[in-house]
Amino acid sequence: MGHLFNKEIALLFFEGSEKKAEIIVDSQQLCLHQDISDEFWATMVTRCDACIVSRIDNDQTKAFILSESSLFVWSDRLLLITCGSTRLVQALEFFLKRVNHQAILQLIYQRKNEYFALGQPSHFIDDSRRLNAQVNGVAYRFGELYGHHNYLYHLDNQYQANPDNKSCELLAYEISEAASHHLTQPSLNTADIRQFLRLSELLAGFTLDDHLFDPFGYSLNAIRGDQYVTIHVTPQGISSYVSFAANIDLFEKIPQILAILAPASFDLVSFNEREFATKVAAFVPQQYISKTLVQNDLSNDVKVSFAHYIRPQHHYRTPVKLDLSGEQQVF
Repeated sequence: MGHLFNKEIALLFFEGSEKKAEIIVDSQQLCLHQDISDEFWATMVTRCDACIVSRIDNDQTKAFILSESSLFVWSDRLLLITCGSTRLVQALEFFLKRVNHQAILQLIYQRKNEYFALGQPSHFIDDSRRLNAQVNGVAYRFGELYGHHNYLYHLDNQYQANPDNKSCELLAYEISEAASHHLTQPSLNTADIRQFLRLSELLAGFTLDDHLFDPFGYSLNAIRGDQYVTIHVTPQGISSYVSFAANIDLFEKIPQILAILAPASFDLVSFNEREFATKVAAFVPQQYISKTLVQNDLSNDVKVSFAHYIRPQHHYRTPVKLDLSGEQQVF
């Protein structure tokens, strides 16, 4: 992803970890799918330093691939996901300044810890304070400060979430050398990636829209009715990261995804999945062990579960020899 990113730097590093926001509205007051134009969404996206690349839609869902991840719009909610050094909070400020707050039922803002946090224009706390200038919210950290963690901010109001509104994210880190090599081939095309990820099995019956970025990176949006799946691939070996997010049950797909990517570690984040422990016990392969497990029932009646899994190493590897000539960037 990130074709706007400096090409020479992108060859070495791109921040794949996403920022994510969901806004839920009263569709009787404001139907996001029908009442707001695509021009509005395009302008909102530019506020976070991204742009719309392509779009698909059906009667219930609009799905936009962005230069930095994705935007989904339904009648009663929107989901905005950005990566790289984007400023997603500025898109939220744009929305909040132009929409009647009485129509907004809930706002949830997430930030995953980054590989290179110092390269970001802001910290989650900065973003949360900016949001609190317009609305009233509370913030949490799920996970260890100096390990994998997920920040979450949500409006502190009387809204109670629909228990059937479930979603899940699988975030894979340090994918195998074989997977990284395959996904960075110069001749790669979208059909190759679909086949490599076995998307015909994963997304049967979905309408697909995908884009291959230069020099590396891949984004896919898939919709079926009001269901969505989005996949984002940052394949560079130095910062490899692949994310899956969906409002379908991703748990049964975990063995397939991990078999293809063989990551050194991965996170699972779920919203409203009351059987989280049972499902991870059933579907997470035994070669992975949990390092972090955090759960909380938010005041809006959403159960949030965060788990970080690692694959223990049983064999020694050789160190990476660094270039001291000053001619190459060292990470």
